[in-house]
Amino acid sequence: MRRQKGFTLIELLVVVAILGVLSSIAIALLANALDKGKQKRTMMDLHSIAEATEAYGVDHAAYPSGIANWLTMKPLISPFFIREPPDADGWSHPWEASTDSPGKSYTLVSLGKDGSQGAWAGGITSSFNCDIVFSDGRFFQWPQGTQN
Repeated sequence: MRRQKGFTLIELLVVVAILGVLSSIAIALLANALDKGKQKRTMMDLHSIAEATEAYGVDHAAYPSGIANWLTMKPLISPFFIREPPDADGWSHPWEASTDSPGKSYTLVSLGKDGSQGAWAGGITSSFNCDIVFSDGRFFQWPQGTQN
C-alpha cells in the first residue's frame, strides 16, 4: 500500500481560516492607520490656516470680522499670508470658518470623517467622526489614539 503525500482537505481549510482571520485584523489596522494619517494632515492644514489668520490679525490689528464660511475667509488670507490654502480636510470635506463681528476671535473646523457637525465638548475625543476644532490659536477639540 502506497501512502500519498500532500495535505488533507481539513488541513487546507484550517490554513485558509487562519489566513482569513489574520487578513481581517490587518485590514482593520490599515484602515485605522489611513484615517490617522488623514487626521494628522487635517490638523497640520488647520494649523497652517490658523497661522495665516494670525498673520492677518497682526497686520490689520484684528482678525477678519464677521466671517461666516471658508469661501469668504479664503480670499482675505490668500495669497498674502498663505500661498495656496487647502480647500478641504483629509477626508475631502470643506472647512468651516467663522469670526466674530469685532474680529477678536476666530474658529476653524474640520467636520471629521463623517462630514457632519457634532457637539463640541472640547479636548481629546475618541472617534474620527468628531469635529477637529481650532480656535484662537489652539486646538479646542481633536481625536487621539486608536479610534473606533
